[in-house]
Amino acid sequence: MDFSELKSAIGAGLLSFPVTAFDAEQRLDLEGYRAHVSWLAQYRAAALFAAGGTGEFFSLTQREVVETVKAAKDVAGKTPIIAGCGYGTAMAVELARDCQAAGADGLLLLPQYLIGAEQAGLFDRVKKVCQAVDIGVIVYNRDNSILSAETLARLCEECPNLVGFKDGHGNVELVTRVCTLMGDRLSYIGGMPTAEVYAKAYKAAGVATYSSAIFNFLPTQALAFYDALCADDDVAMRKMLREFFYPYLAIRDRGKGYAVSIVKAGMKVVGRDAGPVRSPLTDLTAGEVAMLADVVASAFGKDVVNYQR
Repeated sequence: MDFSELKSAIGAGLLSFPVTAFDAEQRLDLEGYRAHVSWLAQYRAAALFAAGGTGEFFSLTQREVVETVKAAKDVAGKTPIIAGCGYGTAMAVELARDCQAAGADGLLLLPQYLIGAEQAGLFDRVKKVCQAVDIGVIVYNRDNSILSAETLARLCEECPNLVGFKDGHGNVELVTRVCTLMGDRLSYIGGMPTAEVYAKAYKAAGVATYSSAIFNFLPTQALAFYDALCADDDVAMRKMLREFFYPYLAIRDRGKGYAVSIVKAGMKVVGRDAGPVRSPLTDLTAGEVAMLADVVASAFGKDVVNYQR
């Protein structure tokens, strides 16, 4: 896919990141992963992120990242597959090339490992990854990798295949500045945990779409919320926030790392188990999974739930 086509695609609808399936021993389950991506690709997603944050990129080997990209491309049909990419500059460049060779339509550049860095270093890292491939690259402002609007502007001048800006930092002032300065040079993606909660504020800042974690197990409902956002239907959004998202957050916030773990739990609740999370993450307790099942049933009906307590 040409990087200009990717830019248009990611700005045209809801995005998501499939969870990565593991077996009971935490080994990569590519058959289960293909089944999950194939199911999600039937729905109206603008693109899917293979081995993204919710896909436990941080727990996968580089070989496994490439394998998930290949597996996703096997079954995604016309849905673009954007590969997770990260770590230090040298590793990120190598992984970027390997993901392009595996068929990825684009890259999501996640933060470097462990350390903070000055803008000059962040600039050099993004530039080298962009120059290593011919596909589109999306930068992810999060944690220890926060590009300023000025650094991003320089990168846009030097890297034509830099096509997207995803924000998981939550600084709306910075997001507004980026959107104002960059205009239509980039596509903009909301990337906060449980992004629906922030979607209206981000839309006001200039970010029209986001990546949805709940799309993994409630794709119809995730799309309904996105459609309500696009239509400025505050009544519908408030209803879903009140009845589902806020109770969901109350469970998510019970444990560290649960922003990922609760999505895997949601898969169990709807009868599409994708296995456990890998350590150092931990799964929700049986009681917490039951709580989530009750939240889903209360918000969307008992027929959505397929979970044996």
